Amino acid sequence: MPSLTEYPQVAAGKIRELYAVDDDHLLLVASDKISAYDYVLPTTIPDKGRVLTAMSVFWFDLLDVPNHLVAWDDPRIPAAVRGRALLVRRLAMQPVECVARGYLTGSGLTDYRKTGGVCGVPLPQGLVEASKLPEPIFTPTTKAEVGRHDEAMEFDAVRAAVGDELAVKLREATLSTYAKAAEHALSRGMILADTKFEFGLDDSGEIVLGDEVLTPDSSRYWAVDGYQEGQVQPAFDKQIVRDWLVSAESGWQRSSGELPPELPEHVVESTRSRYIEAYERISGKSFAEWP
Repeated sequence: MPSLTEYPQVAAGKIRELYAVDDDHLLLVASDKISAYDYVLPTTIPDKGRVLTAMSVFWFDLLDVPNHLVAWDDPRIPAAVRGRALLVRRLAMQPVECVARGYLTGSGLTDYRKTGGVCGVPLPQGLVEASKLPEPIFTPTTKAEVGRHDEAMEFDAVRAAVGDELAVKLREATLSTYAKAAEHALSRGMILADTKFEFGLDDSGEIVLGDEVLTPDSSRYWAVDGYQEGQVQPAFDKQIVRDWLVSAESGWQRSSGELPPELPEHVVESTRSRYIEAYERISGKSFAEWP
C-alpha cells in the first residue's frame, strides 16, 4: 500500500488537500480542520474529515448524476488517510461555486433585505428569516483563495466566466441536484435549506459533480420538527463554533485582525456530535460502521 508522501500535492484548501495519483486520478483528502469567518482555526474537530467523506460517499451513491468518485476503499488510498480520502477522476473544474437556495437565511437574507432579491434573482415581498422560497434559486459565488471571502455573482457574471451555454447547464445541474437531495433529506426529517456544489468537465465535455457534496460544511440542514419561519434555525454545521467565537467567553473580536483562539473542549465535542448526527440522520447509517 502506498504512502501519502509518494503522491505529489497539487492543491490545498482550507479543509482539503489534493494529491496526484496518476494522470487520470487524484486523491481528495479531508482533514479535521475547521474554518470560520474566513480563518482556519487552530483547533481540530476529531473525526470531522471522516464524517465529510462518509457523507459525500453516501450522496454520490444516492444521486443519479455523473460524479468524480472512483472509490473510497481502493488500495491506492494510503492507510494513513483511509476513511477520510477519496480516489477521484481528474476534471477541469469550473471557476464558480454553484449555490442552490430553497430557504432564505444567511447572506441570502442580507441580500434580500437590501435589494428584494438574491444575486439578482427577484423574490416576493414579505419574506423573513427561514422563509421557504416559492421555488429553489441559483445564487452562485466566486471561488475565493484561502483567507478571502467568496463573493456573490449574478447570472450574467457566470455567463461571462464560463460562456452562455455552460452557465445555463451549471444552473440546471445545480437546481436539479438540489431538488433530488432536498427530497431525500425531507424523507429523513431534515430540511436542506441551501447547499453549494462544484462541477467540472470531463474529457468529453460532460458536466460532472466534484469535490465534496452535501456535507455539513457545504450545506445548511435543519430539523423538520422545530422548524419555524421567522426564527434562526439550529443548523447541523459549525454554527456552534461561530457562535462561540463571537461570544464574550472567547474574548475574540472579528475586526481585530488577530487569529481566533483555541476552541474549548465543550465546543469541540458539541461540534463533533452535531456533524455525526447530521450524517446518521441523512444516511440512516451508524457512523461507527464507517471505516
